This record gives sequence, C-alpha cells and structure tokens, in this order.
Amino acid sequence: MAQRFQTRQWVPFPVELVFAFFANPANLPHIMPPNLKTRIEDARILPPPPRPVSPDPARRFLSVAAGVGSEVLISFLPIPWVPKRASWMARITEFVWNSHLCDEQMRGPFTRFRHRHGIEPETRDGQEGTLVTDEIEFALPYGVAGRLGCHLVKRKLALSFAYRHKRLPEILSVAARQAARRG
Repeated sequence: MAQRFQTRQWVPFPVELVFAFFANPANLPHIMPPNLKTRIEDARILPPPPRPVSPDPARRFLSVAAGVGSEVLISFLPIPWVPKRASWMARITEFVWNSHLCDEQMRGPFTRFRHRHGIEPETRDGQEGTLVTDEIEFALPYGVAGRLGCHLVKRKLALSFAYRHKRLPEILSVAARQAARRG
C-alpha cells in the first residue's frame, strides 16, 4: 500500500532561481542532513527542453539541468552508526521549466518511490518568492513488516525536510549573490 508524505516551504527568491537549483542534481547533497553523508556516485544527464528566456537578464540562470530520462545514482548512510552505504538510482520522469519535476526510484530500498518537486511563484506580504511543494509517494517491501516501517520512513523524511527547510534559504541566498555578480 502506497504511503504519502507532503511538505511546503516558501522562500523569498524568484521561481527561476529556485527551479534552476532543484533541476541540478549536483545540489542534492547540499540539502541532505550531513549525517547521511549523501554523495552522487554517477549521473547520466539528458538535456531538458529549451530553457525559457526571461525578459529580465537577472533571472537568466545558467546551470546544469537534468531533463526527462536523466539518471542519478546516489549513496547515503541510512543508519548513522552503521557504516554500510545504501545506493539509490533515480530517473527524472517529468520536467516542466519553472513549474515542477518528478524523480522516481529505479533501484533502491523502496518498492515504489516517486517525488514531485513543485515550484510556483508566490508573493507574500508584498515580497516576491517561490512556494516549493514536495509530494512523495512510497511503498516498502516485506509486506506487514514494511507497512510497520512506514512510520519510521515518514519520521526520517520529516527530519530530512526540516534540515532542508533550514538550509535552502541559506544556499539560495548565496546562489542569488553569485548570479547577481555574473549578471
């Protein structure tokens, strides 16, 4: 039976910057909790559709973006005190500039794992920003035992996203300053 996990975060940065950040798989280790020691082991990046050109040059971010069919192999330590790395192969299955992208597990610890990253412009209190939504659907192997483990997975996801919610504004602030210097 599939389980669901959802989270939302508003950040005070333009949608073009936020989407460019999430479309680049190299950024994943920077938003994962350090105790997981996440690293990218291999990647096969396919080009996305043509990038829309913003009329504002300050919003023309040049970065790598993984289009549909791209595959990324990561490894991480699922249990901090156990030095056995788990590997995970994900494939990008949907990609719409400045809107959303989806990745799905091809190989890894789940029987099913689909992650939709939603990115949409949203103004709050007169400040332009971006609402980032994450919708995860997953299922674990091992029948009843797997269903019992779903609570642990949701807890682990909640902790990982709490870390990401803290780090994302910090990282995007640096990315925005770098982009402004290049512009």
